Amino acid sequence: MLKEFKEFAMKGNLIDIAVGFVMGAAFKEVVTSFTGGIVSPLIGLLFNTDFKDLRLKLQDGELNEAGEMVGEVYLEHGQFITNVLDFIIVAFVMFLVVKGVNKLKKKEEPAPEAPAGPSQEDLLAEIRDLLKK
Repeated sequence: MLKEFKEFAMKGNLIDIAVGFVMGAAFKEVVTSFTGGIVSPLIGLLFNTDFKDLRLKLQDGELNEAGEMVGEVYLEHGQFITNVLDFIIVAFVMFLVVKGVNKLKKKEEPAPEAPAGPSQEDLLAEIRDLLKK
């Protein structure tokens, strides 16, 4: 069982997937910081607020004994839109990467075909000639 697991874990495709997953996670962090640090503030200028903090109060809360507001319910549409922007950016970049890889694959020359052996007709003719002798 251990040998089978080792063979499975060391397959090339699985290693490629693992590397892609790690790179994708790191890339998502870059996109999140780009969206949160650059895109959201610029869009926030339009709304005169931090874009990630856009939210709609659905229910008022009450003050507890400590003087803290509890029970408030918000619809956090700013954070949702930020996450959608993150997804769109990541999806677009992944599209460009896949498109580039496909373009590189098309440029590769196809492997030369293996030399074809004699056809069936040639073999049958040779057998006929051998039988005639």
